[in-house]
This record gives sequence, C-alpha cells and structure tokens, in this order.
Amino acid sequence: MTRDAAIQLAKNAFDDGSFKKELTKRINRPTESQNPARHPELLSYMAEELQPAFEAMGFECQSLTHPKAKAPFLYAQRIESPDLPSVLGYGHGDVIRGLESEWREGLSPWALTELEGRWYGRGIADNKGQHSVNLQALACVLAQRGSLGFNAKYLIEMGEETGSPGLKEVCQDNAALLKADLLIASDGPRLSADRPTLFLGSRGCINFDLSIESRAGAHHSGNWGGLISNPGIQLAHAISCIVSDRGEIKVPEWKPASLPDAVRRVLADCQVDGGANGPAIEPDWGQPGLSPAERVFGWCSFEVLAFKTGNPDNPVNAIPPRAKATCQLRFVVGIESDDILSALRRHLDRHGFGYVQVKASGDEVFKATRIDPDDAWVSWAAKSLQKTTQKTPAILPNLGGSLPNDIFTDVLGLKTVWVPHSYPGCSQHAPNEHLPPELLREALQVMTGLYWDLGAGDTPHSRLPS
Repeated sequence: MTRDAAIQLAKNAFDDGSFKKELTKRINRPTESQNPARHPELLSYMAEELQPAFEAMGFECQSLTHPKAKAPFLYAQRIESPDLPSVLGYGHGDVIRGLESEWREGLSPWALTELEGRWYGRGIADNKGQHSVNLQALACVLAQRGSLGFNAKYLIEMGEETGSPGLKEVCQDNAALLKADLLIASDGPRLSADRPTLFLGSRGCINFDLSIESRAGAHHSGNWGGLISNPGIQLAHAISCIVSDRGEIKVPEWKPASLPDAVRRVLADCQVDGGANGPAIEPDWGQPGLSPAERVFGWCSFEVLAFKTGNPDNPVNAIPPRAKATCQLRFVVGIESDDILSALRRHLDRHGFGYVQVKASGDEVFKATRIDPDDAWVSWAAKSLQKTTQKTPAILPNLGGSLPNDIFTDVLGLKTVWVPHSYPGCSQHAPNEHLPPELLREALQVMTGLYWDLGAGDTPHSRLPS
C-alpha cells in the first residue's frame, strides 16, 4: 500500500489500453452543447458514462438542476470522515461543435484515432480527456489504499461551452453541499507539453461590439467621396485610440496598477512556447517592459475579433453606411469588471468618438480570479507534482484564457488549484483536436500522486489550527 504502487497502477491502466478504452467511449458521444439536436447526448453522457464510473468508486450521485442550465449537473460525493480534508473537483462533458467536414482525412471528431504519435478526437483536450484522467487517478488510489483518505466531491456540467448557464445559481443554491477546503480541477493547457503546470485562477473576459451607423444606405464614392463620412475609417481611428499599433492598451482603467511581487516571481520561471504548431511570439507586441509570460498571464489584452464595413466579399464603389467591430478584453485581477464598458465609453468620448456605439455582445462576463501564489495549498501541490515527475512544475497565477473560476472563489469561497492535462498546440475548439499520449500518461501519474498525497495526512488542512 504505497504511493509508488498506486502510480504504477496508473501506468498500467494506460499501458494495457483500459484507459484508452474508456476515453474512446466518451469521445464517441457527440455532446455538442451548442447544437440543440444533441441534447439527448448531454443527458446520456452523464447517465451512461460518468455516473456509473463514480458509483463504481463508492460515490453517491445526484442531479442538481436549474432552469438556466441546458442539462442537469451531476454531483458525486464520497465522504469518508468529517475530520478529513474535503476537495471539490469540476469538469464538463460538453464539447464545442465537431466541425466534421474540416478535420483532416481519416479523422473524425467522434472517434478516438491514433495518428502520427497523437490521439485525435473532439473533447480529448477539452474536457473529456482531462476529467477522464482524474477519474482514473481516483480509482487507482482507491484500488491501492482501499480508501481515498479525504472527502471527494465532484461537479460535472454539460454547458461550459455555452457559458456555463446555471452553474452560478446551482452553486449558490447548494453551497452547503459543495462546501470544501479546496478545488482541484483540470482544464486548459500546460505551459508546455512536457512541463507539469499549476494555475491558480483565470483571466476575465468580456466581448463587446463597437459600431457606427451613419446613414440608411450606401452612396456612390465618386459623387459623395470627400463630402460624407466613411464609418469604416472612423471606426478604425476609434480603435486606434483604444490600442496602439503594437498592441499596447491605452484605456487607463484597463491597465493594472502593477504586477504583484508574487506573480512576477512565479512568472520569472515560465517561458511561453506554443511548440512546433504554435505561432512565433512577437517580442515587441503588447505592454512594453513585460516578459511574454507577464503579458499573457499577468496583464490585460485587447483584441479585434472581427471588423466589417461594406461588403468584403463583393466590394462596390460606394461609401458604406455602417461599420462594426467585435472586440474582446481579457483582463486580470485588479480590473473592475463592472466598469470595463463604462470606462471605454468615457475614453471614447474624451477622444471625440461619442458617435461610436458600445454594446456588450453577450450576457456572460467571466471575472478575473487568482489565489495567492504563496498560498500553502499551492506549495503543497507543487511539491506533489515535482515528487511524481522529477520536474519543477510551472506555477501560473492564472490561465491566459477564461473559466468560470469566480464561481468557486467568490460564491463557494474556495482556494482553487488547477492541474491542466493539455498543451498550447492541441487545436482545442478547432478541427483536429488532439493530445500526445505521453502527456496523458504522465497526467495519470501526476493526478494519482496528487490524490494519494491528499489522503496521506500532511496537507495544509491537517496543519491548520482547529
């Protein structure tokens, strides 16, 4: 009954094909939450794949519902003793649209296919592969120890890819049921494929539209050029007052006052590298004076996601009547999320762009979160990962992308430690989503070691005064 023996079970589960068999069944289910026709698949994934897996490990399962949610949430718990630490896990079984016609020849989003040293399939990175790793790791600890040694709670949703409708309300309504000392969950990418990673929160995200509606219709550019305004030109200048030609944000309220010392310290050990499939990092793009890691994990970024004026596919000799840009701000802790669009409105007005309309392009705003990199749970988790892999893990103050992490930190009051099992070049949300199998094999060992250490007695929970 040892840690090494439990990790060997994890290796065996990968090497003998049993883990791949379970993952294949889950990839085969087209759980596209953005496609209403797939609603039965959302329900069957919970009922036929995940609930039996939890019940086989002695978990009690129940459905949690809310009118906003696309499908019931699956809640599973295994309570061993009130004196033990309680850990909440989270995952999602829904996936982004399959985009079947865009996958390379011989691949399908709904089949786990091994090709050229990679495993392909929709959800393998986001999030079926990741929560499957964690469930297998729990099973390995139970098989070796006979118990977990901690109280395990798990919440699975089927609407993350559509903004997690109902998740906040379900957590509010069931706060006592979900009470825990810590969230340990897996989503998003590692810093690089071969380096175990922890991240402690996520950047916030808001999407919005900038638009100009100048007149009812287009007018001939020969007859009216030089006499009437061109909204495409005007909107381009409005955007240039928001961000420089090198990507530096100009809206004062969108820039953090500073980088905390603890954030700067952990990021000093992080090198951003998208690997062979990733784009080259441009050293002079974004906020001057920051490292690449600080720019993506410690600062805010503004992007124009789409810009349209006239008819780009069939331009004519006419001044267009309108222009529209869909934009996005990724922001970190320290930026007031409720003031983002108001601050933009004030900024545009100061620069003479009062005629530019600003409108949120969705109801969902992900808030920025991070726990202190110096928190005792962070150092405990990092020590566990290093013991398993003999590698120094990367510690990111937050994911560069966005997750509903604020629900766990603000609604449930949890410390949050995420252990991702993907990598930046995985083609998440795109055709040909994949993972290297060696990453999954190492992830199984990492999570088995982490869960083993949770039950070994020497955690921040056990050292806290009663």
